[in-house]
Formats: sequence, structure tokens, C-alpha cells
Amino acid sequence: MIKDSYSEKDTWELGFSLGEKAGTGQIFTLIGDLGVGKTVFTKGLARGLGITEPVNSPTFTILQVYEEGRLPFYHFDVYRIGDVEEMDEIGYEDYFYGDGVCLIEWADLIEEILPEHYTQIRIEKDLEKGFDYRRITVTER
Repeated sequence: MIKDSYSEKDTWELGFSLGEKAGTGQIFTLIGDLGVGKTVFTKGLARGLGITEPVNSPTFTILQVYEEGRLPFYHFDVYRIGDVEEMDEIGYEDYFYGDGVCLIEWADLIEEILPEHYTQIRIEKDLEKGFDYRRITVTER
């Protein structure tokens, strides 16, 4: 599925919609350059899961856990991972294969440990279509 987003609201609403439909054990990977709206998308997804507390990118902590929604939400930001072995130290398998929903920002950096099935979200700018335009591609893998 390809979704055209012309505003932060559009991006947030797509995240919200996917969050409402997300089920136990679902993994979303989120790929896109800095400033494309990954955090906006994530906030929408979290709200779709019923999470009302503030959601921020865990760039320096790598993992943020939210448990107040209808399912636990495990938000990874692996931008600062130097080696995929650091994910072992976090105990990533407990989250990837647990009872919640995972969202992994910069997931292309840890492709070798991703499960066989996940939903990839790719957000891309196209300045020819406007400063706020994003093409969001959702692919089941």
C-alpha cells in the first residue's frame, strides 16, 4: 500500500489506523531519513493502541516501553546501535516475540535479526510535490 501524506495530520492518522488494527506480536519497522515524520507516525500508532502518555523517540535509550494501552508497545530506535550484538544486551527477543507490538525505527540497521514476518513502513520526501509531502509505503514482509 502506498499512502500520500500532505501533512503531519495525514502521517499521524495512518499510524493511528495501523495501531488500531495491530495485534499481539506484530512488528513494524520504520525506515526514513531524519525529519521525514517517523516520530509523528509513531505517536499516531501509539494512540491507536490506546496509549495517551507522551511518546518520544528513544534515540539515546534505544528502547521505550509503554504498557498503558490495549497491548504493550515496545518502541525501539536503533539509530545509535554500533553493533547488532547490542540488541542482545537489551534482550530484544523478549520484545520481538512477546505479547506486545514493536515498532523499530532505523530497522534497516539490524536487518539480520528481524523476524521472518513484519510490516515495513518506509517514509520518503518528494520536494517536487511540496515541503510537507511524504510518500508512505506499507509492505508486509
